Amino acid sequence: MTSYEKLRLARANKRPTGAAYIEQIFENTLELHGDRRFADDKAIIGGIGMLDGMPVTYIAIEKGTDLKSRLEHSFGCPRPEGYRKALRLMKQAEKFNRPVICFVDTQGAFCGADAEERGQGQAIAESIMEMMGLQTPVISIIIGEGGSGGALALASADRVYMLENAIYSVISPEGCASIIWKDSNKVEEAADCLHITAEDMVKFHVAERVIPEDFEHFKKMCKGVKDALKKDLDELQSIPQRDLPERRYDRFRSIGFFSENN
Repeated sequence: MTSYEKLRLARANKRPTGAAYIEQIFENTLELHGDRRFADDKAIIGGIGMLDGMPVTYIAIEKGTDLKSRLEHSFGCPRPEGYRKALRLMKQAEKFNRPVICFVDTQGAFCGADAEERGQGQAIAESIMEMMGLQTPVISIIIGEGGSGGALALASADRVYMLENAIYSVISPEGCASIIWKDSNKVEEAADCLHITAEDMVKFHVAERVIPEDFEHFKKMCKGVKDALKKDLDELQSIPQRDLPERRYDRFRSIGFFSENN
């Protein structure tokens, strides 16, 4: 399967959204709202739930499932208050020693004038910076599209999972084609050049795990995700909290490192 074919699958209309994973993976969930500064951005949903008896904070970029809900959730493109809400929940999780689980599915942050007026770039930068220093385990799962800084703002984690047909990219293939070739029709060539697939991300050490997709047996699939989360959280929670930021920093510093034999 080509990178472009996987891109189309990552954007498929019937693909489960973040809310579906939250419903299947966590019990006794309590959604929390607002950034305590401006508003509640519905493109990001988050709260507290139980993972087989373990209290966790969950955060998800939500696209919606039909036209009405997609308009309500801004097609999964968060505004600054969404990222600030997510950061508020992460800092709360750190205070109460709860692990953070993020579900990422976005073409990128909302690019409207109102978002820029309220500090979109700063909100993303603050989220990345604060995530790197969180003294609690963080696992992020790319469940569809992981686009640009809008995705990285919730993926500066100790572990990154990717569904097998999810993609992760610094820019959309359409945007890349328009910049490099001045021709948005060259999207397939751009997708190949960008190396956006889950296999690429594991190869480059951007992601640690590829999760097989089986949406026809979604409940069973989510059980596999749940088991992986529990296993990795057991390992991460055995690490002293004060050491987590340094290990997370080292993880990101190692991305793209290579050596040559003379």
